[in-house]
Order: sequence, then structure tokens, then C-alpha cells
Amino acid sequence: MILLLPWIPFLAAFLIMLAPREKEFLHKQIAVTSCAVNFAIVLWLIFHFHPEVPGYQFAHRYPWIPFLGIHYQVGLDGINMTLCLLHALVSFTGAIVSCWPKDRMKEYLCFYLILTGAIYGVFTALDVFQLYLFYELTLIPLYPMIVIWGSKNKAYGAMKLTLFITGGAMLALFGILILYRNLGLQSFDLLEMRKNIEILPMNPGTVHGLAGIFLVGFGVIASLWPLHSWSPIGYAAAPTSVSMLHAGVLKKMGPYLMLRLAVALLPDGVHYWANTLAVLSCVGILYAGYAAVKQQDLKFMIGFSSVSHMGYILLAIAVMNQATLSGAVLLMFSHGVMAATTFACIGFIYEQTHARGVNDFGGLAKKIPFISTCLIMASFASLGLPGFSNFVAELLIFFGSWSQYPIIVSLAIFGVFITSLYLLRMVKSVCYGAENPRWSLLHDARTIADKLPFVILLGALMLFGFWPQGLLRMIQPAVGALLS
Repeated sequence: MILLLPWIPFLAAFLIMLAPREKEFLHKQIAVTSCAVNFAIVLWLIFHFHPEVPGYQFAHRYPWIPFLGIHYQVGLDGINMTLCLLHALVSFTGAIVSCWPKDRMKEYLCFYLILTGAIYGVFTALDVFQLYLFYELTLIPLYPMIVIWGSKNKAYGAMKLTLFITGGAMLALFGILILYRNLGLQSFDLLEMRKNIEILPMNPGTVHGLAGIFLVGFGVIASLWPLHSWSPIGYAAAPTSVSMLHAGVLKKMGPYLMLRLAVALLPDGVHYWANTLAVLSCVGILYAGYAAVKQQDLKFMIGFSSVSHMGYILLAIAVMNQATLSGAVLLMFSHGVMAATTFACIGFIYEQTHARGVNDFGGLAKKIPFISTCLIMASFASLGLPGFSNFVAELLIFFGSWSQYPIIVSLAIFGVFITSLYLLRMVKSVCYGAENPRWSLLHDARTIADKLPFVILLGALMLFGFWPQGLLRMIQPAVGALLS
């Protein structure tokens, strides 16, 4: 079943390409159905996943380019199982949102499905070459989707996003090649690489240098300060479903690859850079939080908020213990679902008004009560209100980091206060106060299809907010194996 996850969206994209252009409803059916099938497969994998069993499950390995030691290899532990669930939730709800009226629907859905399949490829790969190939593939559909279907500053936003992520990817590729050469295995198998490093450790200087390369290279997509500036403009310019996928899932590939390549293979190198990474993560939390306070554009505000929240995940990686890494993976999931919900709410309003200023609205809680309620709930999740899974994740990171970095954790907790400041201000300005007569024709989500994405996403946040052990029982054994 795991082998199908990347290829079902690819096949669906191919079928849409073959379908006649005028069959728009068929295009939508294929896209939503393929994402729903993948969602069902991920749920099946979760129900058949045994967290008490060490190592990777559902593993498959097939020769691909044998003379270079490259295999098509997949498998799941609790970490990428959690991220596959995140992607299943966001890609399925995003597919429904992608069906909102737009020009050239056929091409848009093809690109969306290619992006979806590439992300599944990253999260399931256990061969570094295969993993990197899918990682780079995500950029191919991302650029045209922003340039063609994006909003204001779309060309600038797409170009800046592409250049930053490509630059980070090239740096990471340089590190992968050095690692491949130094290990002398003639293999890109992640499991073999780790075994070989334990048996024949590398020179400390090489380990420190490689860890730095991976932390910076993948830190770009994780919005590591000061390499974050592509992120808010990229989100603001992207169409709604791309913003959902990018902020919700694609951004989590950065920390995920840090865990797989830096923490798992080069733990001494991560320890070497821990103080630097912790300081940079704290600066990112506070700086991006302050920048979010100053924003008047809703998408820019949530974009900077996303940069700020990624700082907590990077702080957890710097500390690198059982509690913080478990919290980091749970926060990747929680923040991804929350960010997707928030961008979906803003996109729903923007599709009707073509406005997204904080002060452009007012009284929307009366005008569109369902969407306003969803926006308020997503905001509460973002600021760490108990009852949402974000709260548990941040608590694990704070408790796990306190003994090592008490001052940085204190400043990070102050970042939660900053988050509350701009989000509560946004809720007050947008949802309450006097109604703006400009939006007299604005309508709420009416159909099941309109409401379903919000119900699924918020339902997941609350489910694992009240029952965090549902995810932590998978995450914690995998983190323990990663640190052993």
C-alpha cells in the first residue's frame, strides 16, 4: 500500500491531462478521488502500524540504479507516519479547495497532484537519492502554480521562493555527495549509512561541517532566520490550496530532513551547532512574531506567524532530547493542520471580496458565522490554547528545553504572548465590530463540500488535542530509535 502513495496522484494527473478540457467536473472528480484514496490508504497504514515494533514498517526495496547503490526504497516509522497523516489531511482538503472556481482548472489540478505525489515521495523514501529527487520535484509544479494562479506580487514571490529553496537544496546536495564519498559504502540507503557511521565514525571536523551544511540547507525551507524572507511573500502570492500545502506540509520537509540526515546520522555535529541553532530559532520566533504584529495583510500576517512557529521546532532540534523531538514532530503536525485551516478561511473570504486587509472587514461573525468560527478556532490553536494539539506540542518543547536553555525558553514563551497579541487583534478586527457595507453580498459556506475541509482539519486538531497519545504513541518510540 505504501508504494502507491506517490504514484496515485501522478496517475491522476496523467488521467486529467488525457481528459477533454471541457470536462471540468471530471477533472475535479479525479483530483478529489485520488486524494481521498490516498487518505484512506494512510488511515489503513495507521490502523495496521505497530508502534511497539522497532524499526521501519511496510518496508519495500527494489533495485533502481544498482551500480551507484541507488534503490527505490520506502518504509514508515512513527515520525514519517505522522507526517503522512498530516499530508493526507491537508492534500485531501486542499483538493476540495482547489475545485473553487478558477481559470485553467485542468492545468491547475495537474500541477496540484504532481506536488501532492512528490511530497508523499519525500515522506516515504528511505534512499537518500530517491528522497532528494522527490524533494526537488516539489519545485517543478510550485513555481507555475504561484506565477499563473497567484495574487499580488506573484512573479516576485514565486521567483524568490524558488531561488531560496533551490539554493538550500543545492547546498544540501553538496553535503549528501560528501557524505556518500566519506562513507565509502557505494549506497544511498539511509539504514546502511547509519550502521556504517556507528561502526566507522568520520573525522569530527567532517561531521561538524556536514551537520552545518544540512542544518542550513534544509533550514532554508524551514524558514530558519535570517533565511526566512522568501516565506511570507511566497504564502501571500500563492493561491489558497498552494498556501495550504506549502505552509501546512511542504515547510515541514525542512525539519523532517534535518531529523533524517543531521540528527540520525550526525548527532555530534548537531550538538556542535546546538547553541547557534537555538539562538537563531529564538531570534526567528521573536522577530517574525514582531513582524506579524506590524502586518495589515492577513496572508502576510499568517506567513510571518508560520515563520515564528517554525522557530519552536528548530529549538527542539537544537536541544535534541526525547521530549523536545517528540514535541517537534507533534508540532509539525499541529501547526500544519492549523496553518492549512487559517489559509483556507482567508482564501474563502478572498475569493469573494478580493480583499485581505485586517481592517477591510468587520462584523463577519454575523455575516459568515461558520467561516468566522473556523478562523477563530484556528487562531486559538495557533496561540496554544488547551484543547488543541498545538498546546501539548509546545509544552513538550518548553519542558524539554528548559534545563538546557532557560533564557531562550523564557523568550520563546514571550513569543506565545506576541502570537496572542496579533491573532486576537485580527479576530477582533475581522470578526467583530461594525459590519462593513461593502460586503453585503458575502455568503457563508453553504454546502457540505464547502464545510467539509474545515470540519476535517479542525476535527483533527481537537481530536489530538484531547488525545495527544494517539500520535505520541507512534512518535515517541521512533524518536527514541533516532536518538539511540
